Amino acid sequence: MLLVEFAVAVAAVYLGAVIRFFDKHSLYLPQSDKFLLSALAFAASIIFSMSALGMYQINYREGLRNTFLRLMPSFALGFGIITLVFYLLPELYFGRGILGLVMIFAAIMILAARGLIFKFSEVGLLKSRILFLGSGALAKECRELAMNNIAYHQYDVVGFVPLAGEECKVPESALIPQTENLALLAQRLNVGEIVVSVQNRRGGQFPLQELLDCKLVGVKVIDAAAFIEREACQIRVESLQPGWLVFGDGFNQSFLRKFGKQSFDLIVSALIFAITLPIMLATALLIFIEDQGPIFYKQERVGKNGRTYMVLKFRSMGSDAEKSGKPQWATNNDPRVTRIGKIIRKLRIDELPQIINVLKGEMSFVGPRPERPFFVDQLCKEVPFYNMRHSIKPGITGMAQVRYAYGASVEDSVQKLQYDLYYVKNNSLFLDALILIETVQVVLLGKGAR
Repeated sequence: MLLVEFAVAVAAVYLGAVIRFFDKHSLYLPQSDKFLLSALAFAASIIFSMSALGMYQINYREGLRNTFLRLMPSFALGFGIITLVFYLLPELYFGRGILGLVMIFAAIMILAARGLIFKFSEVGLLKSRILFLGSGALAKECRELAMNNIAYHQYDVVGFVPLAGEECKVPESALIPQTENLALLAQRLNVGEIVVSVQNRRGGQFPLQELLDCKLVGVKVIDAAAFIEREACQIRVESLQPGWLVFGDGFNQSFLRKFGKQSFDLIVSALIFAITLPIMLATALLIFIEDQGPIFYKQERVGKNGRTYMVLKFRSMGSDAEKSGKPQWATNNDPRVTRIGKIIRKLRIDELPQIINVLKGEMSFVGPRPERPFFVDQLCKEVPFYNMRHSIKPGITGMAQVRYAYGASVEDSVQKLQYDLYYVKNNSLFLDALILIETVQVVLLGKGAR
């Protein structure tokens, strides 16, 4: 996709130049070597900005509308980059009139190219043939994920190689008896990837040497945890082992990652604060008019490394929401919510004052949602690895918020934790940008979880 779109961006430059000078005798311009360098610089700027904002990290199915919404900020960044390039290297500048046409043509052509690639993927031209080692409950879960996944990976499930002592949970018609070496079987069936979906890997029945042979002949081998992480953007709590957390990739809180995230938080928060200030002022006035109660709601939450702080939100419930004195889970249709509260909750306006928490350094714009100490103590006892989500700052929005429904129980917290662990492991500016775009889709377009 990247190579195709790079070529499309170069072609858009030439198309823009030809149309711009169609009625003149200056067609020599697109034929010059300098113009080729200009076209390559433009294409590189656009592709870099698209990559920086996660346009090549497609983890869910999307239509042309959502692709267009993700493309707009990428082109805005690309326009800024190419403008800087032209300023530093003025000899590459090909004119303001051409640049406007080129941006329009490039957007249309890239959108069309991406739509065609997605369509080819849907009809199965880009399917990967995978084989599952195992036939138990874990293999069944992986099969369902492969056949109904939210990503653009399309799979042709070849079958399941059962191991002795494992209860079969998949259709018997899909079983493939192992009558030869696993590597030879994979080559004969033209398998590109083997997913090890076996719970018990101890004992002489587990074919470790044969899996190594598969890798040596070019067949990719991954375990079920990595497959689920890749396809569902989740790290399953029940499959986690402390050794995998210590020695696996990710979970790297380097100085560069921290500095980049902090800069991102400050820039995005200041920008959104300036844009939404009139909305916040109107919301404050409406909350006061409804019941003359407090406008803001402060509540103790657990932040990075377990430190507590006071989160600031617009009050969306009545003043006596917890008159019993005992913390309660907030529910999707909570009867304690006021009329104005229902509106600002639906549009997420009640979260906007947390920008102040971000500017104070207590929160990030993107991260795991902060919980109250009462619930954190409960969840740390009942949910393994729950405390890992406190290794980074909590966020106003996050992956769990845009991909999972409103949480109101321990079971919901487990599901959301699996998204939070994925974010903690893989957090980057690219992922933050993707989550911000998904947040806009949830709030403005009603797409995704609420």
